[in-house]
Amino acid sequence: MRDFLRSNRREVIALAVLVALLAVYLGTHPRGMSTYVMTIWANQCLILALAAIAQFFAVIVRGIDLSVGAVMALTNTLASHVLGGTGIELIGGAGLVLLVGVLCGLINGALVVFGRIQPIVVTLATASIFVGLALILRPTPGGQINYDLADAMTLDVLGIPTALIIAAMVIGLFWVPLRRTGLGLGLYAIGSSEQAAFQSGLQVRIVRMASFGLGGLFAGLAGLYFSFVTTTGDAGIATNFTLNSIAAVVLGGVALRGGVGSVIGAFAGAFILKTISALMFFSGLPPLAQPLVEGLVLAGAIAIGGAEILRVRNRLEVFAR
Repeated sequence: MRDFLRSNRREVIALAVLVALLAVYLGTHPRGMSTYVMTIWANQCLILALAAIAQFFAVIVRGIDLSVGAVMALTNTLASHVLGGTGIELIGGAGLVLLVGVLCGLINGALVVFGRIQPIVVTLATASIFVGLALILRPTPGGQINYDLADAMTLDVLGIPTALIIAAMVIGLFWVPLRRTGLGLGLYAIGSSEQAAFQSGLQVRIVRMASFGLGGLFAGLAGLYFSFVTTTGDAGIATNFTLNSIAAVVLGGVALRGGVGSVIGAFAGAFILKTISALMFFSGLPPLAQPLVEGLVLAGAIAIGGAEILRVRNRLEVFAR
């Protein structure tokens, strides 16, 4: 147990903070720990958590993806056009939305890998393009999502919020198997030392492309789930989710220099941020002061990330997990 806690201390600390904040939130909420309250909270948290996972796949290989929110905006506005039907139309529409997310990620990856341009520069440029496309698709918020599908994805199953079930499935069916594969280990190897990874025979270009492709997939999932929650499309969501996705991965223990962290930590960081926002809403804090507090939280998260980099002696220790 001691070894487990030591090797996963970042995730354990983030989860402990989340549990404490959630307890305070439920204790102050007028309705307490009801299915309704937990469902609303989980829905908002999952949107940011999926965006944080998209950011995680860039950060873990020593990058920053400034287009996460833009891909969300593009896929969200696209979903508002293609998810209004029924049956096979919904399946095809959802597949198209996710495909667009993956393509956006692969475009970023190709420019980084083959253009030899820093990720932060590439994604800053592509973010403007993706937002522009989103504005063409939906100049003003609107559109419509199939309400039955939206309800199925955002309500609850036997009192358990569907969002929490989806979160558990992402961790159990995707992340746990992935981190044991060659691709999963390759992501950490590149983040720890790209030169060493290349000299050991790792296909660095392929793994880096895969990381951006996965980032695009989860940004697309975030945009898709945002569509389910709001049942509309909105091109104006880009900036907020990009900044919060960076803060979330840092709060979840993901080192900004790469090679350290996990999807579980990214999840926890996103849930922490959204729980703090919910607490501010019920704390009586003046609405005009809330952006200031959120900005301080974001700044603090980045500061924590910078301090964590100085404490990491050897990022290859992640392979011992």
